[in-house]
Amino acid sequence: MNFFKTQISVKYIADNILSVLAISFIVTLFLAIYILGLMQGYVAGKRKGGEELLAQLIEQRSDISPSPTTTPTPQPTLLPKVAITRKADWGGPELWAAVNNKRGERGVNPLQQRDELCTIASIRLNELLELGKLDGHVGFSNMAERRVDLKWIFEKYGNMAEFLAMGGETPEKTVSLWENTLGHKKLLEGGEYVWSCIYAQNTFAVAITAY
Repeated sequence: MNFFKTQISVKYIADNILSVLAISFIVTLFLAIYILGLMQGYVAGKRKGGEELLAQLIEQRSDISPSPTTTPTPQPTLLPKVAITRKADWGGPELWAAVNNKRGERGVNPLQQRDELCTIASIRLNELLELGKLDGHVGFSNMAERRVDLKWIFEKYGNMAEFLAMGGETPEKTVSLWENTLGHKKLLEGGEYVWSCIYAQNTFAVAITAY
């Protein structure tokens, strides 16, 4: 009888211990799950708060317009083209007559016109008008090389010369410019010159002579 009671007591104690252990395990498990949930919630909340803060900062930065720092585009420097404001109501025919009149006064033969010389005079006058100034006979001296189609004209005559003037208000004043310039007097007193052609416009004058 006592042995039986002892067995019941041991079993009862063992059952109680197991129950206590089971309850403790369950409580511990719930506590662990609860604490883990709190930690995950805290981390998630902190991360979300950080993301929201970052988004707010980005939004605030996007509202700020950057100050323009444009670099001015360098513009090419254009050389001013000389405008010819002086107008003249005379041209080549009037100047041609004035030149031959002066040659007559000097006792030399009048110049005779040649069409091929007029071709050169016309080209040279257009070049000077476009340039807006005299070029020091550069365009005439290299014309045979740059205009191969006109080279035959230079080869036809034994001697060719160019006389330039600019600024004469009348044909007579233009003749005076040649008359008072060393080297240009040949146009007015050079008896060796036989053939010629004179073009003029807006006080620019070109005389091509040859023999």
